[in-house]
Amino acid sequence: MNANITNIPILTLLIIIPLIGAGALMLLSSENKDGIRSTAFGVGVINFVVSLSLLLGFDVTTHEMQFVEKAEWIPGIGAQYHLGIDGISLLLVLLTTFIAAISIVCSWSAVEERVKEYMVFILILEAGMVGVFVTLDMALFFLFWEIGLVPMYFLIGIWGGKRKLYANIKFFIYTLFGSVFMLAGIIALYYAHGGITGEYTFNILKLYEVGYPYNLQWWVFLAFFLGFAIKVPLFPFHTWLPDAHVEAPTAGSVILAGVLLKMGTYGFVRFSLPLLPDASRAWAPFVITISVIGIVYGGMLAMAQKDIKKLVAYSSVSHLGVVMAGIFAMNQHGLDGGVIQMINHGISTGGLFLVIGMIYERRHTREMDEFGGLSKVMPAFAAFTIIIALSSIALPGTNGFVGELFVLIGVFKYGIVPGAVAVIGIVAGPIYMLGMCQRVIFGHLTRQENRALKDVNAREALILLSIAVFIFWIGVFPGHFMRYTASSTAHIVEVVSGKDGMPGAGSGKREVKDFTANRLPQPIPLKGETR
Repeated sequence: MNANITNIPILTLLIIIPLIGAGALMLLSSENKDGIRSTAFGVGVINFVVSLSLLLGFDVTTHEMQFVEKAEWIPGIGAQYHLGIDGISLLLVLLTTFIAAISIVCSWSAVEERVKEYMVFILILEAGMVGVFVTLDMALFFLFWEIGLVPMYFLIGIWGGKRKLYANIKFFIYTLFGSVFMLAGIIALYYAHGGITGEYTFNILKLYEVGYPYNLQWWVFLAFFLGFAIKVPLFPFHTWLPDAHVEAPTAGSVILAGVLLKMGTYGFVRFSLPLLPDASRAWAPFVITISVIGIVYGGMLAMAQKDIKKLVAYSSVSHLGVVMAGIFAMNQHGLDGGVIQMINHGISTGGLFLVIGMIYERRHTREMDEFGGLSKVMPAFAAFTIIIALSSIALPGTNGFVGELFVLIGVFKYGIVPGAVAVIGIVAGPIYMLGMCQRVIFGHLTRQENRALKDVNAREALILLSIAVFIFWIGVFPGHFMRYTASSTAHIVEVVSGKDGMPGAGSGKREVKDFTANRLPQPIPLKGETR
């Protein structure tokens, strides 16, 4: 590892740079809209470039945390400013900085009112999202988690659509409800660790070292489940998502689909599985069941939509069900597929919301019946839309194929029935996505309003080209990305199956007498798997 790189507090810089940028924007005149946009985009690009430097010093052969930074924060309660990344969080940080920069530039002409405040909220949101993926202290994690909630609340509430008030209240109540339960779970682990070791800490790495009683694991898993499942969102906690997507401005939808939803799936991978392995195994059948239901349910609802944005929103429910099924298959193929599919979903679904935003700027409608034959007047737009749509339905050669293939292998290893149901749900993807392309892109150009539409400009083409590059890069060379996560996913599988010898990691050991464990559903042994 390059010592010169690792001695630089890169993770802190990735949090501070957007905050400094937000502060700089506040000093600019609100009338200087182009200056505000250029400054915000410059900050986004700088942060993305800084995040790329993490690749230079990253060691792919270990699951240990790297680029670790630590300082005292609130010593009285054992909370620290503690940052670090493994391969999983590395890819999510890169996705975050990339999507943030894209979100800024896609708003160039879409937002004309309160441009300064809009860009400030996006930069603050970026800082919060990066913080979630790099923190190793659970108190700090919760702080960054909540920071990500507030800017999105304002983005929807101020720049949203006609029903923005309803969508915003629903979004806020759902996510705040989940946060309360997650905080309860964090506090329970804090006191449990203190009771077992005598040290009260929020340090995730130290919390990993203790085997917690099964009854405690079961209840903490439930608390975490409510917090993370709502954020994903997992069926049946998904009802806030379509409203939030439809009413959010384009950048809000891109960030929501691209990054914010991954905070929930990341929470399961980072906390639920390694901290609560016995409970994770006990809950796995339930989580996989509702995940595959979500795959089918989301696909069926997407097929019934006439609004393009709603169609993509419900497709997210289906795709994220795929991610969750892979994670809770808790074998190497499933977890590898679930993690890479987090990245794929961010790129593909974020790209779909981008093209929807571009056509909405031109026609101010998202009804599919209002279009048809756009390939004749917008050939470049049509080409990019088809590429992103094919990625969403997992065409071989695109990024989506790799993730879904690994997930399906993992789920079939877990059980034939959930695997078969997942396949049925995934088959719905080509039906609604290709149907959308047929109605919007192909066919006859029947409406006069569409004849004068202009094709994508240079700025829009650059945005969509960057999305297309990652679609084919991951699709053709998935090893370039999956090698960063392989050590971390392998270690998590070992922990949750009890193969690494950690106390409580599926081993059944108890450091505290467990009076109620026999009253709760017991963990189901995982099927043996050799790597």
